[in-house]
Parts: sequence; C-alpha cells; structure tokens
Amino acid sequence: MYILLALIAACALGVVVHFTIPQRELRGVALVPAIATAVAAAAYTLGQWAGLKESSVWLWLIALGGAIVISAAAGVILTRVRSHGDAVRRAELGV
Repeated sequence: MYILLALIAACALGVVVHFTIPQRELRGVALVPAIATAVAAAAYTLGQWAGLKESSVWLWLIALGGAIVISAAAGVILTRVRSHGDAVRRAELGV
C-alpha cells in the first residue's frame, strides 16, 4: 500500500521537475512526471525485493531520489534532442 504513496509523491515531484527545466514547451507536460513515476515504481519494487522495509529511509530515498534525478536527466536530454531535431528540420526546410 505504501507504494501508492511513493508513486503519488514521485508524480508530484515529476511535475515540479518538469516546470523547473527550461524550454518545457518542447516536451509534453506528462512526459517527465511519467518517467519519474515509472522510475519510482521500479526502484521501490526492487528495494522491496532486496529486503528493505516500508519504514526504511533508504527505500524512500532510492525511490524518490532516483525518480527526481533520472526524470530530470531524461527531461534535459529529451529537450536537447528535440531542440536539435527542430533546428535540423528548419535547416532542411530553409525556414
């Protein structure tokens, strides 16, 4: 049941990460929160399988910290890729 709290928190933190990364108009509003939620789900599950209890601070740090770091990195990388792809496409079209 605690995994639901971790997923809700990760999604909310993903929204915060989305709005903190510049050029947010180049990516969908749900992309970064979805990545954060998926990472938190995987990390929480792996932590549980590794034997960490729900009351363990390490489980929450791994799940939520990993969600923030990986979703921020993915957001930055995807924004750069999109920006570069748009520039290449504009150059091809001569715009």
